[in-house]
Formats: sequence, structure tokens, C-alpha cells
Amino acid sequence: MHIQDFKNIFFIGIAGTGMSAIAQYLAGTSVKVSGSDRYFRPDVINDTRIKLELAGIQCYLQDGSGITGATDLVVASTAVEDTVPEIIKARSLQIPIMKRSEVLALIAESKKTIAIGGTSGKSTTSAMLFDILTTAGLSPSIISGAGLISIIKTGRIGNAMNGKGEWLIIEADESDGSIIQYKPEIGIVLNIDKDHQEINELISIFSTFSHNTKENFIVNHANIISRHLSRGSMYDFSGNPEDNCSYVPEDFQQNGMSIQFSVQHVPFFIKTVGRHNMENALAAIAAAAAVGVSLETSAEALKNYEGIYRRHQVIGQHSNIVLIDDYAHNPVKCAASIKACQPISPKVIAWFQPHGYTPTRFLKDDFIKEISEALRDEDEIWMSEIFYAGGTTQKNISANDLIQGIKANGKKAFFVEDRKDFFNTVKVHLTGHIVLLLMGARDPGLEGFASEVWNNLQQLPVP
Repeated sequence: MHIQDFKNIFFIGIAGTGMSAIAQYLAGTSVKVSGSDRYFRPDVINDTRIKLELAGIQCYLQDGSGITGATDLVVASTAVEDTVPEIIKARSLQIPIMKRSEVLALIAESKKTIAIGGTSGKSTTSAMLFDILTTAGLSPSIISGAGLISIIKTGRIGNAMNGKGEWLIIEADESDGSIIQYKPEIGIVLNIDKDHQEINELISIFSTFSHNTKENFIVNHANIISRHLSRGSMYDFSGNPEDNCSYVPEDFQQNGMSIQFSVQHVPFFIKTVGRHNMENALAAIAAAAAVGVSLETSAEALKNYEGIYRRHQVIGQHSNIVLIDDYAHNPVKCAASIKACQPISPKVIAWFQPHGYTPTRFLKDDFIKEISEALRDEDEIWMSEIFYAGGTTQKNISANDLIQGIKANGKKAFFVEDRKDFFNTVKVHLTGHIVLLLMGARDPGLEGFASEVWNNLQQLPVP
């Protein structure tokens, strides 16, 4: 089976980040693409739908009307259940149904692929590598889990681009185990931390990914788990200068909203924050080197890196308060996000909305530990209730359980059940120089929430 075998593909759940990226990529080839989503409503403006249709993708309500006898493949996101009208209709017409990851694997087989794996940093590393290969004149393609600001500025969603070159950059997702389906020319493991599965399960998944990689397998030696998967590649990297790797940093500094360091005496300056983003950059630099791109070219590209949507995205600054929106959603990511904001201001007030009752229950102790250790005495963590996306689950845990655990560790922790009440409750805490950090994932309403906070913030009187 080859991706070229299909000429008319329909996506169920097309507004999702992963689905929309693949749909846009295929629409940029010779494939006719259409799709539906539960968030599409009659006479309601939907920005994602508008941008998909501008890319030549016909969008429908999730009522089965978009699937016809001409449809030769239906792609369903993992959130789509068997009772959805499109699934029922596709089966009645005997149209094959595939998961997103299976289609991405077929696409990856059609190109020379760099697959980026790890429990954190995939989207950022993909974006950095895309910028490097573009600057090097290689005209890469990308299918990403987040929108690149540089592409968003052109009016697109920003998470996909069809280049004329031979290289394709993809994110290899471990959360559903689909990473084992990819057989890339170059595979990267950024890190392995407890997230959706226990560590032993993750090690097994990433080990298979290692064996499936055809040429260069690149590993972050700074992560104590991923380093054990190393094949001793000349392109291995580490954020710890003392590690015996080819790509390590020297003289790391964070000055406000930018970081700088050098690699093999070549200086790098990037408009982003945190040591974790330095490691993401090292991964991109090492992968680019494996393709034949010089360190000097990588440095020139990253100097102009504009970031990606909702990854430490600065919404704005009002007086002494900087508002930052971030996709952090697992314990290590939340801790790293908080730490990255600390050099900016003497006080960080972080708000977090966990997503899913099952993953929150699974990671409860890790959230309490990681966030507690990240917070300084003057910092604060606020949480609103867990985001529920539907389906069957036991609602026997609350975000307040995490707050109480963090508070028991002597940290400043607050629970405000409904996020609509967050700003009015927190505003008395907004004194002095502060970073107000918003964290959360999966909830499509988070972008609107960040806008609401920003609008409310601008109404505060300037001291």
C-alpha cells in the first residue's frame, strides 16, 4: 500500500492539529482532500475551517454528508468513536478506514524522512530543523504538531508545508505507540519521561523506533533514560557539556526572552527561553549536520527563529506583567516551562488546566513533585478543573488534589474551579514585576482563554 494509491481522502476530526497537518500536506499533492469536525457548526465562523478551505479542502458538518461513493479512504482521529455518522457511512460503503498515524507512516515512506521523537519538545525541534533546512536551500516539507509562526503569518494554520526538496520532517508520537510505525532515514529521541505510559513501556517503544531507523539515530545524552538507547552516533547531542557527545553547548545564558550558547566555537542566539529549548536546538543542529548542513548555516537560521504557536508564546506585556501562553501539559513540561520563565522576572504566577481524568490520575504524584520542585518561594501555581473532552471515564480526581499536594510541600498553590473566575481572583496578586504563565493542552478553548486574560490584563491601571 502506498499513499499514491488514494486520490480522494476524507478526514474525520479534521480540525485537530495532527489531522489538519496531514490533510494540508496531502492537499498540496495530487490528492483531493475533504473532512468534517464536531467543532464545525452551521452559521458559526471557524478559523480553522476557513484556512482549510483556503488550502483547497472542502469541509463539512460531522453528519456523514461529506462521504460519497468517490471517497476511497477515510482517516479517523483517535478521538472519533464508532457511533460517528461518517464511520457508519464509510463502513456501509465498504470504504477503508485508517488512523492518522497509519496515513502519516505511508507519507513518510514516500519521502526521505526525519522523525523526531520524545515525550517533550517535538514540535519545537521540528520547527527549528525546518528553518535550518529552509535556510540551507533544501526546501523541506513538514508535518508538525503545532503551527510555526513563520507559516501562520502567511495566512495558513502553520502546521504543514510542502517543499520541493527530498526531506520531510515529522513528529513521531509515542503517546499512542504509533512511533513504531515509522522507518525514517534519521530518527531523533529528545527525552523519555513518564507521560502517557510507564517508563518501561516507553523504553520499549523508543527502542523499536531505534531499530526501525534506517541511517542515523540521534539521541539526547542529557536525558538519563534516552541516553541508553544511543548507538554511539557521531551526531548525538547533550545539554551537559561534560557528556561525551559531538554536539554540546558552551557558555549557555538566558537574557530575558532569548538564549545564547556556542557549539564547537560557533555562537548561537535564539529568541526563545529555557535550557530545554537549548537542547531542542542542539537536536535540530545535529540532525541538520547529518544532512550536511554546516553549524554556521544552522546558527544563521536560528537567529531568525520565530517560534511556534502556544510554545512559550508571548501574548504581550502590560506595565510590569508579561503574559506567556504555553502548551505544557505533563509534569516535566510544566516544570520546565515554569523554570524557563524565572530568569525573566523575580516572580512567576503560573496557571494550569490538566486535561483528561485518566492521565491526571496517572500522573498525580509526578505533577505534585515536579511543580513543587520548580517553584521558587515567591512563585505561585494556580489550577482550574480538569478539561473533559467527553467519553467514558471515572471523574474521581480533581485538579484541587494536585493543588493540595503542592501546598503541602510548602508552596503557594491555589485552586479556582472555573477558569472564568481566574483573572478576577488572581488580579490582587499581580503586583510588581511578574510573568503570568498559562499552561494547558488539548482544549480548543485555551486560545480564547489567553485572549480573555490579555484583554482583562490591559484594563488594569498602570502603577
